[in-house]
Amino acid sequence: MMEIVSFGKNSRGEETSLYQLENRNHMVAKVSDHGATLVSVLVPDKEGNVKDVVLGYDNASDYEASTCYFGATVGRNGNRIEHAQFKIDGKSYKIAANQGENNLHSGPNGFERALWKVKSQTKNCITFSHLSLEEEQGFPGNLEVEVTYTLTDDNAVEIFYKGKADKTTVMNFTNHSYFNLGGHGSGSVAGQELQILADGYNPVKDSKSIPTGEVAPVEGTPMDFREMKPIGRDIEAEFEQLKFTGGYDHNYVLSDKAGEMKVMARAYCKETGIALEASTDCCGVQLYAGNFIGSQTGKAGASYCDRCGFCLETQFYPNAVNQENFPSPVVKAGETFTTKTSYRFYIK
Repeated sequence: MMEIVSFGKNSRGEETSLYQLENRNHMVAKVSDHGATLVSVLVPDKEGNVKDVVLGYDNASDYEASTCYFGATVGRNGNRIEHAQFKIDGKSYKIAANQGENNLHSGPNGFERALWKVKSQTKNCITFSHLSLEEEQGFPGNLEVEVTYTLTDDNAVEIFYKGKADKTTVMNFTNHSYFNLGGHGSGSVAGQELQILADGYNPVKDSKSIPTGEVAPVEGTPMDFREMKPIGRDIEAEFEQLKFTGGYDHNYVLSDKAGEMKVMARAYCKETGIALEASTDCCGVQLYAGNFIGSQTGKAGASYCDRCGFCLETQFYPNAVNQENFPSPVVKAGETFTTKTSYRFYIK
């Protein structure tokens, strides 16, 4: 049987829970119905010591007080929408502007604040469901969405999303986990190595992080992660894109359309020997190097700081709903949209 414990009450007074997934290797992942959040991933290091490799908090109320989206399921739209507005089928929609004049991660009523229902569960798998009403965020249509977490026997956390709406709408879901392969409380990830299997990325216009609409080559720039390198090696380079965003916070272009499952990134911490291989069927992945985490207290009193975790947020390109040359996140009414991302852990 799956272990289930209280995760405290949210700001609406609702009881939340924490669910423990376990595979045949006795690896453990913990998820909450608060925000369909990935709270913990417990991985043995090269010495056999268990490390929790994702940042997070000990209860739902601490997640609500945070602006970092630790481990959250993000939707309906991950990342930014310029001027918090878009058109679908010729009709204009205005949604909440929660980052200056732009919309970030769908605004203040995002999926990360919802109490999700448990649809099904086994020892190593759980499916959460949520009905996102049209008035919840301002996107068209009522959306039935599911997120399934599976802890596989090859030590991967698989995240599968499924959505269907009664109007043509945006579906661009992601998970916002911050990884630290040295352990969630071990400090900076600058020395951890990362590879992203992408030849191009989306430059941004300025510090508001809206893409220009281009796909620029990474070759010859500090944005190049095609070969393994420490995350912090080039992060302070005199390069305009890094200055705009205070470090890495850009979408890497994996393909020109969604649907094909592929390895997108690898990461490694030499101190623990823990390695990560990430795969997705999405067309893009946002590398965020935790530039603005700030000083926070996380799980079990751990101290978090800027750049003590990195995110690999699989997605459509940012502001894709407003860029005709980008793959479109718009799904027609009645059609079922699915996408999958996998984070596999091993000792290298």
